[in-house]
Amino acid sequence: MAITQTRSKRTATGGRYKSYRKKRIFEMGNSPIKTKVGERQVKERRTVGGNTKKVLLHANEINLVIKGKPIKAKILKEKENTANRNYIRRNILTKGAVVETDKGLAKITNRPGQEPTINGILVE
Repeated sequence: MAITQTRSKRTATGGRYKSYRKKRIFEMGNSPIKTKVGERQVKERRTVGGNTKKVLLHANEINLVIKGKPIKAKILKEKENTANRNYIRRNILTKGAVVETDKGLAKITNRPGQEPTINGILVE
C-alpha cells in the first residue's frame, strides 16, 4: 500500500470522516531513510514537479564546528541516541545522536535522512 500524507481518517473526537476521493499521486509520501555509519552512499529521490532530493544512506564523515571553524572528522561509532536506544546497536544516525569521532564526542545537529551531509558540534 502506498504511503500518503493526507488528513487522518478520524476526527479529533474519534468519529470517522467520509472519504470523498481516492489517493492522489501528489499526496504520496516516502518511508524514512535510516542513515547508517559506513562508506558514503547518497541516493536521489524524485519529488514533486520532477525535482530531485539527495538523501544520505551511509556516512563516515561529519562536519564539525570547532571554535567557529568547520573541520571534517571521521565517525568511529555511535555512543548515544535519544530517538531510539536500539539505533545505537544498529549504528543508525539521527538528529541529536552523539557519535564518537577522531576529534572527540560530537552531537549531530541536522537531519541526515533528508540532507546529503552530516553536521555537528563538539560535546564537552
